[in-house]
Amino acid sequence: MKKNTNLRSLAAQAVEQVVENGQSLSNVLPPLQQKVSDKDKALLQELCFGVLRTLSQLEWLINKLMSRPMTGKQRTIHYLIMVGFYQLLYTRIPPHAALAETVEGAVVIKRPQLKGLINGVLRQFQRQQETLLEAFAKSESRSLHPSWLLKRLQKAYPQQWEAIVEANNQRPPMWLRVNRNHHSRDAWLALLEAAGHKGFPHPDYPDAVRLESPLPVHALPGFEQGWVTVQDASAQGCMTFLAPENGEQILDLCAAPGGKTTHILEAAPGAKVMAVDVDEKRLSRVYDNLKRLGMKAQVKQGDGRFPAQWCDDMQFDRILLDAPCSATGVIRRHPDIKWLRRDRDIPELAALQREILDAVWPHLKPGGTLVYATCSVLPEENSEQVRAFLERTPDAVLRDTGTPEQPGKQNLPAAEEGDGFFYAKLIKK
Repeated sequence: MKKNTNLRSLAAQAVEQVVENGQSLSNVLPPLQQKVSDKDKALLQELCFGVLRTLSQLEWLINKLMSRPMTGKQRTIHYLIMVGFYQLLYTRIPPHAALAETVEGAVVIKRPQLKGLINGVLRQFQRQQETLLEAFAKSESRSLHPSWLLKRLQKAYPQQWEAIVEANNQRPPMWLRVNRNHHSRDAWLALLEAAGHKGFPHPDYPDAVRLESPLPVHALPGFEQGWVTVQDASAQGCMTFLAPENGEQILDLCAAPGGKTTHILEAAPGAKVMAVDVDEKRLSRVYDNLKRLGMKAQVKQGDGRFPAQWCDDMQFDRILLDAPCSATGVIRRHPDIKWLRRDRDIPELAALQREILDAVWPHLKPGGTLVYATCSVLPEENSEQVRAFLERTPDAVLRDTGTPEQPGKQNLPAAEEGDGFFYAKLIKK
């Protein structure tokens, strides 16, 4: 059965779920990958991620080549044609195979009468490709970003917005975190090299390794034994500022899927860690991560705005608040974010962040450290959020991360660097 599964039709259905129904690709893709053979899982992922990365270009091409859009029950065909364009533009799949498989996808989604239409549009694109791409390079869609986000980036980063957009449109590098309780980073890099692969250390984050080329996790030395974890370099930066110590009571708030929870326990195996997240389903991944690494933490489902419900009047030595955010710093890793987020989401998220910060601050011991972090690049969620918090919170002091006028440290995505990420280290007087 798996041999006869048409990958192009599955990719079209996945993209339709994201764009039309507002579903996250990370929720839509795994069940579809179960329908295909192991060797085809990577191609299905590439097609889905690639189409979403270049969606505005593919949409522009369809509008140029078709007199009217596909609607209603035929809408999946619209996305199937996009999958065809993406293969012809961005993959090494031979054009005849890309065309044949894409056209055959119409049969699988029970629209065999549209095979001729799909074939005609894709062949027309092949004939006009050079002219079309020249025209697209001058169009408003060329940034591959929605206009609201482009405007925000241009306003916040007048000198750097083009570099951010360019980085967002690339495939992300694969970063790993070496478990210092098993090996030093250099010792694990030697094991990686002995296995025939190459990696590079990060200059600032002591556990971080970037792979020369992405690898499946089973090819990483000691992955199953917990020697190494897949985690972006910028996410690892949280530990530099949190600096956990053995014996401390530490809260990881908004903890799922647990990458930072386990990093805390690698850095301070003797710490007592409570990992809290509002999403009960995502907490299962915290348990999975703890189990693979052979670690223990107190895991709770709870809303960050109401800490008394899950920790009573408990006080913590350190709190890591990886706040819910727009995720505009991880677009290259999750290209669906560009099309799922709306401009109106930003002030709503900023209000939620403010509520959580104000609610959890009383649970930090005097002299304790709270690290506020997001995977956003937007000032409203980051520097502006922290500046306002410092103004209304007399016992909060900024440390090691910027100035009270321009608080926090902002990482921006770059080709061989980590994702876009923000940190502010706050000490309670």
